[in-house]
Amino acid sequence: MKILFSPSETKSNFTNSNILSSKSLVFSELFNKRLHVIEKLNFYLKDSNTINLNKFFGIKNQDECERLANIDILSSKTCKAIQRYTGVSYKYLDFKTLENDQQKWLYKNTMIFSNLFGPILAGDNIPYYRFKQGSTIDGFKPELFYKNNFTEAINDYINTDFVIDLRAGFYEKFYTLASKHITMKFIKDKKVVSHFAKIYRGKVLRELAIKQPKSIEEFENINFHGLSIEEIIDKKLKKEYVYKIN
Repeated sequence: MKILFSPSETKSNFTNSNILSSKSLVFSELFNKRLHVIEKLNFYLKDSNTINLNKFFGIKNQDECERLANIDILSSKTCKAIQRYTGVSYKYLDFKTLENDQQKWLYKNTMIFSNLFGPILAGDNIPYYRFKQGSTIDGFKPELFYKNNFTEAINDYINTDFVIDLRAGFYEKFYTLASKHITMKFIKDKKVVSHFAKIYRGKVLRELAIKQPKSIEEFENINFHGLSIEEIIDKKLKKEYVYKIN
């Protein structure tokens, strides 16, 4: 089984590994493509005025913008991607309290779509960075670049495994699934909820790490705490499970 997941804009400053290299990330043969994006970003940030930096980072604090713009990504120490991200989903995943074998399972089977680094595994090592969702690098859209250059590699990574796509909608721009897969929608009071969706994506990912299903049947037998199946919708390649938040 493979899981597709979103990053978060909030991140830890924690580091415990060496600086970024081709060995840090999945698809080492495509590392130069990632460098292309990083170099574009570095050049853009050094050449941007305060207004552009505010917009790019999504914050108004000038001193903080300047600090972020001066981070040297290529010389910064790293840590596992799943430890780097600290947003709502990652808070409810509570990675540090999982058993060692469960953590290792996530390292190999969870692909996160970073706004800067593109498709990475949860166990890949990345430095701290800031990249607001949807920002462009002077009109350059990393999500389209990564889709054009990494789709074949992702297809090979997934191979014949079944996929659970837990990404937020924006991150579908990085990669379009061309095989049968599962998605999950969360509703409360008959309405789709965005904040609660982040919470339950994290909880679902935790439960998947614990149960480690090997088939769709095993996935369907998992009783996710606080959720109940409302309906299952077949849409060509996609099987959408709609869960009611109890």
